[in-house]
Amino acid sequence: MGFRPESLRGATSAGRVAGRVDYRLARNAILSELRKGRLSRLDVCDAHPELLRAANSVGEETSEDCPVCGDSKVRLVSYIFGPRLPPSGKCVSTKGEIARLTRGGGDLACYVVEVCPSCSWNHLAQTFAVGGTRRAPGRRAST
Repeated sequence: MGFRPESLRGATSAGRVAGRVDYRLARNAILSELRKGRLSRLDVCDAHPELLRAANSVGEETSEDCPVCGDSKVRLVSYIFGPRLPPSGKCVSTKGEIARLTRGGGDLACYVVEVCPSCSWNHLAQTFAVGGTRRAPGRRAST
């Protein structure tokens, strides 16, 4: 299962994925600061133990080497936030799980984090909305 917006097509209730924000420029800026010595490895390799556990258990391995250590491939971990979900979100691992969450209605936000299991590098890679339909404020759904 891929955790890119393209892989979620068909998993959403409306069969669409709305807008996406890619954090590649912020990632490149942080890596540049690291290479210049303005940030230490301790500043950027600080993944929470739960994030590392998710990366090892359900994360999607990419073909990209870790930009910090180069020892292992970066893994993508996705979390979904929205109505009726815990405040800490839900770590998702399959299309079926995403489809089940989107059936309840309401817009959900998906956050994809890249993680290196070796050195604990982590960075928010992208965010996008899935499921639900957007209605104008004050309008009720037709029955």
